[in-house]
Amino acid sequence: MRYHILTLFPEMVMQGLHASIIGRAADRGVISLEAVNIRDYADNEYGKVDDYPYGGGAGMVMQAEPIYRAYRAVADRLERSPRVLHMTPQGQVFTQRMAEEFAGEEDLIFLCGHYEGIDERVLEEIVTDHVSIGDYVLTGGELPAMVMIDAISRMIPGVLNNQGSAMSDSFQDGLLEYPQYSRPREWRGREVPEILLSGHHANVEKWRHEQSLLRTRERRPDLLGE
Repeated sequence: MRYHILTLFPEMVMQGLHASIIGRAADRGVISLEAVNIRDYADNEYGKVDDYPYGGGAGMVMQAEPIYRAYRAVADRLERSPRVLHMTPQGQVFTQRMAEEFAGEEDLIFLCGHYEGIDERVLEEIVTDHVSIGDYVLTGGELPAMVMIDAISRMIPGVLNNQGSAMSDSFQDGLLEYPQYSRPREWRGREVPEILLSGHHANVEKWRHEQSLLRTRERRPDLLGE
């Protein structure tokens, strides 16, 4: 998987992603990470890529041409048109199923907006998917892009040391993950459930499934409806 992030803040993206599991996967070549600075494609010496909105209103709007040039710099190099994900609260809410779907791509371009938004014309020209990480507004698309790259990368073979851990995560089967325990056996008067010490794998799996159902009903009953 090759990730290409169109952004005004490449340092923010690369510093955040080159840590922990995702950073190690990039170092091993399992995934690749590229931040493309949209300002490098401005048509002025100041790197200005925004202007006042037509029709008036507060704030500034990112202009179409610098974004299009940044996109073309990536797409022309790939010699094809990859999927372009626009980070926006107006998009479809990101889910585990979407992470699995996106993980099947060879390349993904993430478009990170700022200010009051992006000129609609370039969105119509290049974007294939409008995606949100929740019903709230952030100052830019970089954090959503980093969240999505983390979630997608977990689905790619070789990123996790134990790929089985990804298959047992919350939402993988439509339920929240069961409770997890580690040593010591007792901590501040709280004991590890006896079933987990039994060595009976079938009973352990049954208990874990029951706990997933109970936790989902308690914390996210909407998932049971789905």
